[in-house]
Amino acid sequence: MSDITQDSTASLPAPATTRSSVGTDIALISTFAAFIAVCAILPGIPTGTGVPITLQTFAVILSGLVLGWRRGALAVLLYLAVGLAGVPIFAEAYGGLGVLSKPSVGYLLAFPFGAALAGLLATPAARSVGYARWTVLFSAGVFGSLLTIHVGGIIGLMSKLGLDFGTALKADAIYLPGDIVKNAAAAGVAYTLFRSYPDLLRNRR
Repeated sequence: MSDITQDSTASLPAPATTRSSVGTDIALISTFAAFIAVCAILPGIPTGTGVPITLQTFAVILSGLVLGWRRGALAVLLYLAVGLAGVPIFAEAYGGLGVLSKPSVGYLLAFPFGAALAGLLATPAARSVGYARWTVLFSAGVFGSLLTIHVGGIIGLMSKLGLDFGTALKADAIYLPGDIVKNAAAAGVAYTLFRSYPDLLRNRR
C-alpha cells in the first residue's frame, strides 16, 4: 500500500473510536513530562546569555503536537511542577524555586503556552495527508514557539539581565536557527508516530 493511501486512511476519523481513558491520559502526560526532563538535562550548548541551547524546546513542542493542546500543556506543567519542587530536571541540572531568578525563567514559564499553541495549531493535521501533514505540524511548531516561548524568553532576558528590547531580541535570535531544526525534527517524529499509531492522531486533545 502506498504512503498516500496509508496517510489517507489514518486521516479519516474512526466511526466508533473510544476516547482515551483517564489512565491513558495520565500515562501519556507523565511520559512526555519525563521526556522533557531528559531533554532538559542533556548537556547543552553554552551561550552568552546564561540560557544554554538544549533540546527542551523540541520536547515541549513535540508534546503539544502529539498529545494536543490540553494534554501537551499539562505534560509541561507537570514537568515544571516537579522541577520547581526541587528535583534537578531543569537545564544544567537545576531545580527548585531559585530557577525563577535565572535569565531562563521567561522561556520556562512560556513552555506550557508553547505546547498548547502548537497543539492547537496542529489540529488540521488530522485532515491532511502526506507532506501536507508534516507541513502543518512543522508550521504549528514554529508559530507555537515563536509566539510564546521566544516572546516569554525576551521578556525574561529584559527582566533578569536588564537588557533593552533590541538587545534582548538580538540575544534571543541566537536560538532561532536551532529551534527551526528542532521544530522540523518534532514534526517528523509526530508524523511518524501518527502513521504508526493512528489513534494518537484521532484522540489528540
